Amino acid sequence: MTIPTRSSSQYVYTALVSAIVLLVAVLLTRRPCDCSDDYMSVHRSFTDGTHSPHPASIDFDTSFDEEARKALHIKGLVPPAIEGFSKQEKRCLEQIHLKSTAIDKYSYLSNLRNTNANMFYRLLIDNMRELTPYVYTPTVGEACVKWSHIYEHPEGLYLSFTDKGNLRSVIANWPQENVEITVITDGSRILGLGDLGVNGMGIPVGKLALYSGCAGIHPERTLPITIDFGTDNTEFLADDLYMGARHRRVSEEEQKEFMDEMMTALTDRWRSIVIQFEDFKSPFWSLERYRNTYTVFNDDIQGTGAVILGGMITAFKAASRPLADNKLVFMGAGSAAVGVARQICDLFVRNGIPEEKAKQMFWLVDSRGLVTADRGDKLAEHKLFFQRTDNDGVQCKTLEEVVDLVRPTALVGLCTIGGIFTEPIVRKMASFNEAPIIFPLSNPSSKSECTYAQAMEWTDNRVVFASGSPFPAVTVDGIEKIPGQGNNMYVFPGIGLATILCEAAHVTDSMIYASAAGLASSLNAAERARGDLYPELQRVREVSVVVAREVIRAAQKEGVDRNKMLQFLSDAELEDYIRGRMYDPKDTAGHKSGAASPDGASGSRDGSPRGRANL
Repeated sequence: MTIPTRSSSQYVYTALVSAIVLLVAVLLTRRPCDCSDDYMSVHRSFTDGTHSPHPASIDFDTSFDEEARKALHIKGLVPPAIEGFSKQEKRCLEQIHLKSTAIDKYSYLSNLRNTNANMFYRLLIDNMRELTPYVYTPTVGEACVKWSHIYEHPEGLYLSFTDKGNLRSVIANWPQENVEITVITDGSRILGLGDLGVNGMGIPVGKLALYSGCAGIHPERTLPITIDFGTDNTEFLADDLYMGARHRRVSEEEQKEFMDEMMTALTDRWRSIVIQFEDFKSPFWSLERYRNTYTVFNDDIQGTGAVILGGMITAFKAASRPLADNKLVFMGAGSAAVGVARQICDLFVRNGIPEEKAKQMFWLVDSRGLVTADRGDKLAEHKLFFQRTDNDGVQCKTLEEVVDLVRPTALVGLCTIGGIFTEPIVRKMASFNEAPIIFPLSNPSSKSECTYAQAMEWTDNRVVFASGSPFPAVTVDGIEKIPGQGNNMYVFPGIGLATILCEAAHVTDSMIYASAAGLASSLNAAERARGDLYPELQRVREVSVVVAREVIRAAQKEGVDRNKMLQFLSDAELEDYIRGRMYDPKDTAGHKSGAASPDGASGSRDGSPRGRANL
């Protein structure tokens, strides 16, 4: 008996018929959809795993109308009332006000962000001043300390040192295909709290929430990263619930090798990603190592410097003193303090003061006293720029001694020593100056060098004040005086947004300086009349537009912008363009994000078409 054989074409035919039958079976078993693709793209559930890695499986938003509820198959799974945003916000605020502690409010907002992002950002944008302390500083500090104990779900990407050599595949696990910006920390110096290891994840998570809330960078295009190099925090190493590697930090050389691999892997997947470093104990080497190769900046060094410079520009005008007559004492000589001092020094130089003379307008104080060339210890490299050589061998050991010696016009604190601006020191500042400039900038509030109430009392209400953490208002003669807060959120969101939109190859010093100038120029008439150093926090999205405009213009002048079409826009047109690319959680017709051409044809930074954003 002869067994018949099939030709190859018959096998292909059979396989094709089987495939068609399978496809028809799948289509027949799907539930019907009675809405348009566009509508579904805005209100799609997260069940397919291609969007956020951690939200609830279905979006049970009570603002959805009947059509949306049917399309999403949630009719009957939510109460029947169709609510407006204002009613939703009222309920959320009521729940927040029922929470008795800051960390409970932080946890509530974190859960809301991960289950209903649009609702979270609507709430944040409408209540910026009230809620930002619970989204970021100061509450994020407590959240980081307790991170391993309050952990509920993943909120970012953890890169462990044991992943070295395999980072590309770990980064490939992140589900979002179009990431535009990342914030990266190694947890080695979280705020003023020291080495918190992987517990530092709260910092990039909170920071990126502010990028979205303050500058409209779409939350799905952000990536929080924490690198686990180990920790030198013995308390955490002994904590049974600590979620990081249980070994001491690896050497700096090993960290550099790891970072090199990470930077390559990140930019291989997302070619034009903007990378912001945050809360590294030794931040200078990474900035210098990568700034001319990748699109990177360090908010501790550059962002802090820019936001304080923006406030200082206004403060110097308020003090009605020639720039060259200023003398600034800094309590603190770490990376943030030096970054701030160098930004202010750059202001002096740009206004005609020679650099050597400008450098001599600063006195930096660290734990050993005044930073001098002949102090007898080996100074860290970043301190050398402002070391004093004119002290004639005299070594001031305390801040008060330096204040007595210098008689400064401005006193800046970035040392994380709470209360170090004592009453005698502040009263001396008031005796030296009609309008003493006092900026206690350390975070969180417990680390602040003095409070606003103290500064007002000890200067007879004459202080020109800005702090790093929020403080309550003080009433003077029936008038409420609101303290300035030199919060980095005034500048870093605009820097990031501008860098994305103009597709900058690098973040230059001129771009950072432009962010400070943009911040200072963004004060409106009412704010200037009150003597405010910073705009009202509720206006931060509009401030970000101005900051982004100035940063884009600076990038264009230096030729680092790759989206050349923006050069042909007037300032007003550029501002409209920026606003049009900002994610708006109140826009239920679809969300915009990222760089696009001036004619409105939206496109991704890698050249692929942009789909409608999904939340």
